[in-house]
Amino acid sequence: MYNHFRSKDEIVKAMYDYLRTQAKEKLKITDLDYGKLVKDKSLEKVLKLAVHNYCKMSTQSDLFSFYKIIYSTRSTNCMAAQIMCEETEKMLLATKNLFYALQVHQKIFVKDIDQAAISFTMTIHSLIDYQLDRKSAGNKFNEDILDNYICWFSTEFGGKDEENID
Repeated sequence: MYNHFRSKDEIVKAMYDYLRTQAKEKLKITDLDYGKLVKDKSLEKVLKLAVHNYCKMSTQSDLFSFYKIIYSTRSTNCMAAQIMCEETEKMLLATKNLFYALQVHQKIFVKDIDQAAISFTMTIHSLIDYQLDRKSAGNKFNEDILDNYICWFSTEFGGKDEENID
């Protein structure tokens, strides 16, 4: 392995890139035309679709197992922390691009679209972590927590008529 990679960190990074790509391919997640995605859907439907696809991708068995290792070592391993940062940044960028399209199509009404995207992303990120922690601890958790948050968010920021479909 070290013939192809200069370090263990490079191997770990390559594994992350490979597993993430494989998970996306399994689910047929490709680069999206956000304008087309949001055009005929409500804010709530778009957000649920995006979040559910992200959850499906992240919990694909191989990638999920890899994340468990990375997540548990991120406080002591620089590469693990870097991978977690990259994943969060990918999530933030995708959400910002989605929110820009939602704003153009008048599906979301906020004063600061970038801050709204960051707040939404980090809340979803935390709720996913919370669900996984409760599950790992053997505790019951509210399976509707993500959908409930998305519903609330859509009602708050989707304008008067949340079913505002082009």
